[in-house]
Amino acid sequence: MRARGRLLAWLAVLYGAALAVALAALAMLYAGLPEAEAEVLGRVLRLRAPLLAFLAIVLLFVCAAAARWAFSRHVTAAHALAEQTRIVTGANPELRLAPDRGALGEVARAINALGDARRALKRDSEARAAEARSRLEEERNRLAALMSELSQGVLVCNPEGAILLYNEQAHALFSAPAAAGAPGLVGLGRSLFALLDRGQVAHAEQRLQHALARGEHRPSVRFVASTPGGRLLRVQLAPFLRAEAELAGLVLTLEDATALLARESQRRSLLQAFAGRIRAPAANIRAAAENLAAFGEIEPQRRTQFIGIVAEESHRLSRTIDEALGEYADALKASLSLEDIRAAELLEFARTRLEQALGIGAEIAAVEPELWLRVDSYALVQAMVHLGGRLSADYGVRLLELRARRAEGLAQIDLAWTGAIVSTDALPLWEAEPIEAGAERSPLTVRDILERHGGEVWYQRSAVGGTQQGCFRFLVGAGVPSVAPVPRRMAESRPEYYDFDLFARRALPSELHQARLAALSYTVFDTETTGLEPSAGDEIISIGAVRIVNGRLLRSEAFEQLVNPRRPLNPRSAPVHGIDPAALAAQPAISEVLPAFRRFCEDTVLVAHNAAFDMRFLELKEASTGLRFDMPVLDTLLLSSVVNPSVEDHRLEAIAERLGLSVIGRHTALGDALLAGEVFLRLLALLAERGIVTLGEALEASRQTYYARLRY
Repeated sequence: MRARGRLLAWLAVLYGAALAVALAALAMLYAGLPEAEAEVLGRVLRLRAPLLAFLAIVLLFVCAAAARWAFSRHVTAAHALAEQTRIVTGANPELRLAPDRGALGEVARAINALGDARRALKRDSEARAAEARSRLEEERNRLAALMSELSQGVLVCNPEGAILLYNEQAHALFSAPAAAGAPGLVGLGRSLFALLDRGQVAHAEQRLQHALARGEHRPSVRFVASTPGGRLLRVQLAPFLRAEAELAGLVLTLEDATALLARESQRRSLLQAFAGRIRAPAANIRAAAENLAAFGEIEPQRRTQFIGIVAEESHRLSRTIDEALGEYADALKASLSLEDIRAAELLEFARTRLEQALGIGAEIAAVEPELWLRVDSYALVQAMVHLGGRLSADYGVRLLELRARRAEGLAQIDLAWTGAIVSTDALPLWEAEPIEAGAERSPLTVRDILERHGGEVWYQRSAVGGTQQGCFRFLVGAGVPSVAPVPRRMAESRPEYYDFDLFARRALPSELHQARLAALSYTVFDTETTGLEPSAGDEIISIGAVRIVNGRLLRSEAFEQLVNPRRPLNPRSAPVHGIDPAALAAQPAISEVLPAFRRFCEDTVLVAHNAAFDMRFLELKEASTGLRFDMPVLDTLLLSSVVNPSVEDHRLEAIAERLGLSVIGRHTALGDALLAGEVFLRLLALLAERGIVTLGEALEASRQTYYARLRY
């Protein structure tokens, strides 16, 4: 029976008892009087009926006050004590009960004593477990560091395709470019099939199963797949096996092959065009040669004709080969990628290559330590080795000096030598030749490489102390120094990119309401708005959200986006959210943000504090965006009133304080979402103590609360 019903029952019993006593006393009075006096008393009572009715009403109020006092002292206080005891023994062990509870004061003091003992026991057990946790944390940090440093993307998923682990490289490979607020499609508990084609993965998994059945020890499958963002990935898929050789999951390594495959396609096109263009000249040469060989006594005119064909087609074939090599060189030149590199590193690379490829000495004579270059380091060093090789072969230069310095916003690199006087027309000839760097050959020329860099090279000669010195001076673009990341403690930098407990995750029931709350994934969200009246035209100006998977709040998988409301802000709302209207002008409209947010929260249950307010804003956008947020919704305000029905204050800050949570970053959308997520996780434990363990039970319990009547 609900509290109000019990209170009315107490009042009815008390008032009925009082009336019964009064009527019994009146009946006894009548019975003891003579008939005449009884008749007079009856007449007096009838005349005093209004007074008696008033006295009955007064008696009702007295009984109501007494019932309310007794109820609050013996029933409500006991319920409140029980609710707070659940918090002390579960969500917030630091909470202590006020002893001024009348008859229940001794009980409150006993509970506090038990709480102190429990806290001491908990601290002792935590101290005993600290060493084990430290070792486990160290292993987790090693895994996180390893995953973060890998150059390839890595995904691990269970047989149902739920992602258990990913690294930042995998996250970047699947990130959609320029999506408003979009954190990417990769996340713990999300489906692999939102990233890669289900049929392609299923086919690869089937091949793995066949390989395992054949007894292969470490089978793997390779294939090329496309991402939703348009990238082409080279994927290697390997099985993760349980002890009994049963497939427990899949390990995918990912490499961006978009540029590589594009270059390979271009190379194939060049080869096909080359083959088509040389086929006719080669056939003509072959036919003419066969005729000359077959007919030894051929007449002079015919012989001259065949020889002319061979000569003409040979020239044609030579031109075709030269054109094909030129096209290939153009393709290579276009593929050169510029990067920022420290000048000292480039010169060290060049010194090593000159010594290894040519066998000549090279020294770094001078280099500015903080000079950076924007170059294709490999191609530029190949050009320097080519020129060094020509100096060595033609002029006997056996020692080179390397220098680098700034030059009016650009960078100057010198390949210098002493003694040999090089002809002024040597450099133009050498820079037009295909590059030869030791045993390596390339159809590119020094001129091609410099054109790609927007640079230049020239020959410069000078005399120092009677000694001739020369250098080839390269002028290239200066680079931007790379900013080294600020070192952080490992415990702070460890990403929340894995959860191996998800290996045991099973498919949810077809009827979602039967699913256990602990098995569901959640998106906890909040909005900031121009005002408090969605039906009157107020708009969303910020959305913040964070995901909960397997009982973990994944702060690294968050959604945060400002929104241009296309209308003025309510001046009264500005002190609450602190958002500058000028900061919203360059932000996307809600029609661009909601699709990204809908993708972020798909396949999850929505959670919000006072969710009716936020959901009303989303519902009003259904017609204009075509998006429906039709997933189940849980409200931390309603759930708090379920676990603490005797408490009146269910503001988010008040709930957090009761549950022992710190309130930081309030009144930003993401800050409120993070706090609501922490509150929600604490509430789940309290709901379980009340026997509320499924989504359907939580929704039904929420509907029964008084606050569920709120509408916007």
